[in-house]
Amino acid sequence: MREPEGQMIKIQQTDALIVVDVQNDFCSGGAFPVEEGQCIVPAINRVFPLFNHVLMTRDWHPQNHCSFADPPLFVDGSWPAHCVQNTPGAQFHGDLQIPVGTVIIDTATDPEEEGYSGFSNPELADHLRQWGAQRIFICGLATDYCVKHTALDGLREGFHVFLVEDACRGIDFPPGLTAQAVEEMKQAGGRVCGSRDLQ
Repeated sequence: MREPEGQMIKIQQTDALIVVDVQNDFCSGGAFPVEEGQCIVPAINRVFPLFNHVLMTRDWHPQNHCSFADPPLFVDGSWPAHCVQNTPGAQFHGDLQIPVGTVIIDTATDPEEEGYSGFSNPELADHLRQWGAQRIFICGLATDYCVKHTALDGLREGFHVFLVEDACRGIDFPPGLTAQAVEEMKQAGGRVCGSRDLQ
């Protein structure tokens, strides 16, 4: 469901922010740019200071990852090579004002597994439980893949999940896939809010 217009959400000490894959290859000029991917950075920077607990997932592919295809079809399992470990494209976008103490969670490190969800790395859930988190706020790239899978897995893990929608962008191919992903998250029990709804 979407939070009522104008209703503010007070961030609690145990709430956690999960920023998904805001890396150079998914932004303008990258190997696999999401349209307007870099445009979410100001919204993410705005909410960073509200949270005591911040995790950032990092797509961290080996060179022989199963999702790489040449030529790519830009569908599940057929993507251009991107976010290869230890390359500039795998680095976080340089304008992100990443807080001290942020936890980095590497995903998709197994060449045989897609690894869309941040929860594919057990360290994510482990950190959240150590912090006593019950609510998680998710943003990043891309809405219709890694953000969606992270949100759905968060719900399955028993967390209350909020999608910070203006701090996300989708691949949206075919057109409408991003809206469909948001609806899927809502139907599963996720809630939708904006970065300016958080305080």
